[in-house]
Amino acid sequence: MLSADDPPSGAPRAPGKEMKPAWLKVRAPGGETYARLKQTLRSLDLYTVCEEARCPNVGECWTAGTATIMLLGHTCTRGCRFCAVTTGNPRGAYDPREPVHVARAIAELDLKYVVLTMVDRDDLIDGGAEQVARTVEGLRERKPELLVETLVGDFRGRLGDVDTVLRSAPAVFAHNVEVTRRLTPLIRDARCDYDLSLRVLAHAKERAPERFVKSSIMLGLGESADEVEETLADLRAAGCDIVTLGQYLRPTPKHAKVERYVTPDEFAAYEKHAYELGFAFVASGPLVRSSYHAAEGFVAARLAPGSAVVPSAGIAPAAAPSYGNAVPAGTLLSPSALVRRDRPSS
Repeated sequence: MLSADDPPSGAPRAPGKEMKPAWLKVRAPGGETYARLKQTLRSLDLYTVCEEARCPNVGECWTAGTATIMLLGHTCTRGCRFCAVTTGNPRGAYDPREPVHVARAIAELDLKYVVLTMVDRDDLIDGGAEQVARTVEGLRERKPELLVETLVGDFRGRLGDVDTVLRSAPAVFAHNVEVTRRLTPLIRDARCDYDLSLRVLAHAKERAPERFVKSSIMLGLGESADEVEETLADLRAAGCDIVTLGQYLRPTPKHAKVERYVTPDEFAAYEKHAYELGFAFVASGPLVRSSYHAAEGFVAARLAPGSAVVPSAGIAPAAAPSYGNAVPAGTLLSPSALVRRDRPSS
């Protein structure tokens, strides 16, 4: 058994590394399905958050046919104190053929549910919304039965970019509020805003009411029970159908420290409260993560045969631009019109 963030087999434990509670112990991933999926992902050169973030549920989710794919590169333009993804300025670089590559690759995998997440790309005019949308459209064309969730950033509040993602008709539109209102300026990047996240979620539900809207909260960063309940109420008021609550685990000593480990009983109480607020589905537990596969069965049951999700009225499917064969494989290009230019300093 491994704790949720134990080092890989054979790796030394960091000096002074704190011990985790017993409820954060999970079995090391394994099994035929897990091994096959891991080998296929390697051969297709797909970047999964499941492994890079060392998610404790990777074995369970992959065995159940769920995986989370990261789009738009490995460098995020923001630097939240809970996240270990590299922070920097990609300067507009991205692979315009990524949507085609990902769609082809995912079509080869035995997946039932895929989460497409992304790094924040404040260097792009549309924040990467078109790239996400084209990937969803490519997946739906190649594998119509696949359920696709888009876990996206806030696009700096540009609701037109939210609409771009919604036009691609994902089964679930997700954006994470991450922490409570009081903790937002302490834990998230300065460009993130609690109320802005709520506006993005509310707009998604208003523009596409037939879609599931989802968000996630991390616990253990110093929040009070009242603040968690306030956040749940705010998310429900914004139209969220699905919410997940999980324990924050510190990725490195440079990140925000864990203030405490929330007990399973407390998570159960939050789950009960969330259902009382009217959420359609709640996943709440120490090992739950925002892309945890627990919601898959719920979404699949609600999207029964004959009730396929279609774009909301007033949001016409966007035509994907054609790039032909002029782009060499692996080349990072970005049309200049999509790159956000920093203003020269005075």
